[in-house]
Amino acid sequence: MNYYIPVQAKFWVGHIFAILWTSFAIYISVPWVVDLAEVVSLPFSIFIISGIAYIPGYMNAFLIISIISDKQPPLKEAYLEEPVTILMACRNEQGQIANTLTYIKSQKYSPDISVIIVDNGSSDKTTEEAENTLQELDLSGKVVQEENPGKFNALNKGLEYVETEFVITLDADTLLHSRAVKYLVARIITSPENVCAIAGSVLVRNSRETIITRMQEWDYFLAIASIKRLQGLFQGTLVAQGAFSLYKTKTIKELGGWPDAIGEDIVLTWNMLYSDQKVFFEPLAVAFTEVPSNLKEFITQRSRWARGMIEALKETKPWDQPMVYTKYLTGINLIMPFLDFCYTFFWLPGVILAFFGVYWIVGPMTLLVLPLTLISYSILYKYQKEVFKDLNLRVRKNIHGFLFFVLFYQVIMAPVSVWGYLQEWFKLKRIWG
Repeated sequence: MNYYIPVQAKFWVGHIFAILWTSFAIYISVPWVVDLAEVVSLPFSIFIISGIAYIPGYMNAFLIISIISDKQPPLKEAYLEEPVTILMACRNEQGQIANTLTYIKSQKYSPDISVIIVDNGSSDKTTEEAENTLQELDLSGKVVQEENPGKFNALNKGLEYVETEFVITLDADTLLHSRAVKYLVARIITSPENVCAIAGSVLVRNSRETIITRMQEWDYFLAIASIKRLQGLFQGTLVAQGAFSLYKTKTIKELGGWPDAIGEDIVLTWNMLYSDQKVFFEPLAVAFTEVPSNLKEFITQRSRWARGMIEALKETKPWDQPMVYTKYLTGINLIMPFLDFCYTFFWLPGVILAFFGVYWIVGPMTLLVLPLTLISYSILYKYQKEVFKDLNLRVRKNIHGFLFFVLFYQVIMAPVSVWGYLQEWFKLKRIWG
């Protein structure tokens, strides 16, 4: 017999498990704390170990219990009658736009789908290619121009032309699974009235290009998906990402559209949560996006994400969120700069010292973080594999990418995130890319 466990119970059970795990970790790590204290003082020892072990361990423990207890209600798929608009802001996407529109045309969704493409100052023939493809595919839509730079400007321009109840944002390099729109719409009509957005599941389409894209395949497939599952369970998915998400058009217009921010989708989502509405995640609504294929592009993208998080924290304070779940979920972001700082300036030097036999920071005790990380990835892999099975997709083998992801992803990400925080702190020039 299946028993329903209320969300509130799942929330507190997860925290109890996390507290127990962290208490165990603290107990057995006392010798590590004492040894490091002989070098840097006891308070600083606790400060360092909290940032590289205790807090990450707590978060992983909470994540595991949350994922295990996550069970979404069945979708109402039988009678979907809601027409939708797909809104794309693009710039210099001449080589991508036709393929993206072709996948939109192939959607297994019987109600009307219209497309609004906003050309944000392209220097190539994006507009001509889009208009020709819309005509060739007999796809309802239009191309409009927005010369003011910035994705938020382009999206707000397109919003003026949206007449449907629901609008889906889609990046011009992102390809939809044939049932992606169907599952997004089905999820929102299945959800309570105060759910105003559904984040889709964005995965990597170009994972075979370089070791950087191979690594990102696992990042999207495991890490990002697991975090969105956690947030969706507690009714506060923190980013209805612009790459592929569905929104209630009325809600966006009431909030004044997309804000002037480098992380416009993050700030918009937090404003939705602040207005006492909810944002869910639908793992079956899958789209495949083009990710950075070299380290320079990856650093630019992820530092922009980190900067966007700081923008959201400045715009909407976690303690002002109306629900306890969203207070907690957005509050986690307050300690992310601390964790990234500790990883960058303590963990990485500690790894170097360990190679020379100096185990002040990195030693046997730090391995306590690994079991929970691997367990969470194993659980998520099982869930994601079931999703792929339902969609008639196959999980591609990518062993080298997985090893690189486990061993080096955080080594790259922590310094990159710190760089993003500094960009926002010093108000450096914004780059939309």
